[in-house]
Amino acid sequence: MSRTMTRSNSPVHKPYNLFYRYFLLEKSPTSTLPDLVTDTNIRTSIQQLRHHKWTRGEMFHYGFLTSTLVFVFAIYPASIIYKLPVIIALLTILSVPMTSQFFLPALPILTWLAFYFTCAKIPHDWKPVISVKVLPAMETILYSDDLSNVLAKGHNTPLDILAWLPYGLFHFGAPFVVAAIIFLFAPPTTLRSFGFAFGYMNLIGVIIQMSFPSAPPWYKNKYGLNPANYSMSGSPGGLGRIDELLGFDMYTTGFSTSPVIFGAFPSLHSGCCIMEVLFMTYLFPQLKWLWFFYASWLWWSTMYLTHHYFVDLIGGAILSLIFFIFVKYKYLPKVNGRNRWSYNSLEYNEIPNL
Repeated sequence: MSRTMTRSNSPVHKPYNLFYRYFLLEKSPTSTLPDLVTDTNIRTSIQQLRHHKWTRGEMFHYGFLTSTLVFVFAIYPASIIYKLPVIIALLTILSVPMTSQFFLPALPILTWLAFYFTCAKIPHDWKPVISVKVLPAMETILYSDDLSNVLAKGHNTPLDILAWLPYGLFHFGAPFVVAAIIFLFAPPTTLRSFGFAFGYMNLIGVIIQMSFPSAPPWYKNKYGLNPANYSMSGSPGGLGRIDELLGFDMYTTGFSTSPVIFGAFPSLHSGCCIMEVLFMTYLFPQLKWLWFFYASWLWWSTMYLTHHYFVDLIGGAILSLIFFIFVKYKYLPKVNGRNRWSYNSLEYNEIPNL
């Protein structure tokens, strides 16, 4: 009796009871759909691979990601002694069933991160000429003014902090929060769709940035329209004022030595934000005003801090919309349950007739 009381009052048992009441209690006794794989035998994955019938889409998907990773490992200037353990670790987490259920859908994200941090190692003579005039010219033609410059003119400490929160803090934590919410409240397999769309949006975005290198607004403020070159350091823009306010280097060094200094277009801050907003609106449409407010807040911050032109934000948003629409009609299940454990079967969206 006393043992039971002790267990029920333990710090671990109370959260489990809450989790069971609000989530696991929804699960049907006969349903295995929301269950996670606990198998650690690599032979299981080998058997599944032998019997798997590959579609053209899958061959293109894995072929493209593999080619990108091969390029990354080839171009990165490190000894094979350091590269080999990384390759073995990657193959292991993709082969063990218990880990592959998470890391295989996240492969586009892993590929994007690997490619992004390798961009600085690509020889300068392989890269195109940096565009300094195109983005400000497009900004003036489309919107009759340089919106970033207009918003950044009246900066002060309260506005600096207001801009710092979404751009310098929330942006980095939001994908993990959204992924956790999707795992708990969305239909099973939705997290795979998020990983696919989020990863590809960023990967294609970085490829565009490398193919069309363009200077951000801070460059124009600092150097005018003079030609740029790859030996130049980056700039934290308005985030430099946050470093001064905090009294330590939180952003200056990171942005000055960024792997992609001239990557204004498309804005991946905008792309990430809009992707998160699209998925959250899909799951919780009744709160769409909140998600749209967050997107507007982040958009304002990117221009106020002189990191992006408005046209960059539109480019990132369009990129996200393309990949979201693709996964919505290709992989994304319909939302008709309270949480992950409410589903016994999945229904999918149909492409509307035009």
